[in-house]
Amino acid sequence: MKPLEGHRVATLGGMAERPLARMLASLGAELGGSVEGASFVIDDLGLNGLGDIVVPETAVHVSVTAFGSDGPRSDWRGGEFVASAMGGALRVTGERGRPPVKEAGDACTFHADMVAAAGAMAAHHARGVHGKGQHVDVSIQQVAFSRNVNGILVWQFDRRKLERVGGALAYGKATVRAIWKLADGWCFHSLMTGRLGAPANQGLSDWMDEVGIDNPLHGTDWLAYNRSTLPAQTRALWETAIGAFFATRTKAEIATEGRRRGINACVVNEPADVLADPHLAARGFFDTASGLPERFAILREGTGVAAPAVHTGKRPGPLAGVRVLDFAWALVGSITTKTLGDLGAEIVKVESRTRPDLSRLDVQVSASRAGELDDKPWFAHLNSSKRSLSLNMKAPGAREILDPLIDWADVVVENFSPGTMAKLGLDYDSLAARNPGIVMVSGSVYGQTGPLAKEWGVDGTGGALSGRTYLTGYADGDPVIPGAVPYGDVIVPYVMAATVAAALQHRRETGRGGHIDAAMYEICAQQMRDYLAGAKAGERPQRAGNADRNVPLQDVFATAGEDRWAAISLFDEADRAALDAITGGDVAGWCAVREDHAIAETLQRAGIAAGVVQDAQDMIERDPQLAYRAALATLDHPLLGSFGHVATPIRLSRDRFTPFRAPRMGEHSEIVAREICGLSPARIQSLREAGVFE
Repeated sequence: MKPLEGHRVATLGGMAERPLARMLASLGAELGGSVEGASFVIDDLGLNGLGDIVVPETAVHVSVTAFGSDGPRSDWRGGEFVASAMGGALRVTGERGRPPVKEAGDACTFHADMVAAAGAMAAHHARGVHGKGQHVDVSIQQVAFSRNVNGILVWQFDRRKLERVGGALAYGKATVRAIWKLADGWCFHSLMTGRLGAPANQGLSDWMDEVGIDNPLHGTDWLAYNRSTLPAQTRALWETAIGAFFATRTKAEIATEGRRRGINACVVNEPADVLADPHLAARGFFDTASGLPERFAILREGTGVAAPAVHTGKRPGPLAGVRVLDFAWALVGSITTKTLGDLGAEIVKVESRTRPDLSRLDVQVSASRAGELDDKPWFAHLNSSKRSLSLNMKAPGAREILDPLIDWADVVVENFSPGTMAKLGLDYDSLAARNPGIVMVSGSVYGQTGPLAKEWGVDGTGGALSGRTYLTGYADGDPVIPGAVPYGDVIVPYVMAATVAAALQHRRETGRGGHIDAAMYEICAQQMRDYLAGAKAGERPQRAGNADRNVPLQDVFATAGEDRWAAISLFDEADRAALDAITGGDVAGWCAVREDHAIAETLQRAGIAAGVVQDAQDMIERDPQLAYRAALATLDHPLLGSFGHVATPIRLSRDRFTPFRAPRMGEHSEIVAREICGLSPARIQSLREAGVFE
């Protein structure tokens, strides 16, 4: 399926080489040519930078800039490094006691381009309704900010700030080590909570027992384990033992024996390892003219033809009227359906008290408690604009609810392990047999096919496999990860949302639905494309701290105050001369005695790309640009009260949207059963008594 075949994209500024252009091309669009007659116009200039260029009214016009096209700081100079600093990602990446270090590649810019793709395709779908184009505006800073859910919520509720934790993951109350030194490299591994993690955790403990390592994990009830409530002293003891175990293992053992045992571990790949990966080869990921990745997802067009679905929606937004059946959980699926829901689609989230979403379990702030499913601000942030149906899909009678919902839905979203939906009779072919026009999107770490398709994986898996983890950090240290700002988990959803919206417009034109296979590993590898090109040319890319070979000078400088930093990028000799004129040539000394926000203001007035390495408090309470863009949407929550929820970071000029709060578990079960499924009150009650609504 090439849903953008026949459409042309005009590129302005430096957008021709950007991931957004590649993404649209992967969907079938032609790149290049004049603005006149283009279906899409994409730029990195912003509205104020277009000059005399006039974008056609029927075109979807997308701008992706450091701070957005308007607002008090829209004219600030940025780029990847400064936007990462001002968006909070830089602050929490690196080792405690060392300066912050940037993520490998243009991570925040890539993320913003995927957000822009989702906005562009939503506007494309809306154009199919009203025939008009509009401006889609994306700020790289705001997109980076939107990744900081953990840091945002611990500041909002507990007035705490997350710190740099090197190769660990910061979940709020718990910090869990995730990068481990092997005998010949590194691996990614973390102990996961509840049913999801229990078999993998047990597999690791058993392996430690078998090789004779002192094992304080032995005998743990992994179904009862909760990473957020484990005592710090116990975790320290466990991690010492796990570290000693991994130090005796090799990369080959992790990739073979570790995988056979099903532990949540994978090798931290170098770019050359990615190019040689048999799984990617089996999926044809590098089967392109350049030998470098081009696709962002695999789209399979359905064979059945249905009358194009045209639904009127009561909510505002470019996806108003779209109906989504949501089987998603945790981050990837939840952010996908949050995005679709915030953009106006009607979402019915199917969940169960027998296997609750991970984000309903983690106790990250003092306002939440173990055993309560409805008081987790993490879940609230990730699940706005949805209705909740609690359903035990294995219970007799569940199909009385599911089948009408399948008939009702335009879209089905899931991110279970491949094969899970088939076991439930809910795979794409089964759904399409009942509803020929349905669009299904499946998100997973490895994709739906290939030798590793059914293997274990989480957010850090995609980063480790893609080379991104290996290349993040200082040259003299171990790899680190942006432990409080997940990456794969937040870029995959926008690829999924974009392809869904494109497929829906394609269905409107052809009557055909389809299946979308989005693999985190592949999407993370897309972000590492430049490094893969280097490896293909015989280079061996290594960690380089904050340096960028395309930027003459780029680094962080300590400022007045504890752990306060300014980020500065110099793009040419004119920038260097301007900085020297201000600092007398001693940038470090000049910054050391000045306040970081004042430094940023002074340098920006001189036309120098500079910013504060902001923490959550800075961004929430002191940043006028994020406030102007309403980066947090204030919503009322029945248990947590009124607080700012992370907004979907897209601004549309025509089809503006309004989110609503996340649901309590099963809050809308009866309404869904009655209004969508058409069941009588008596039948709903009998199903409830039979345990269907658990």
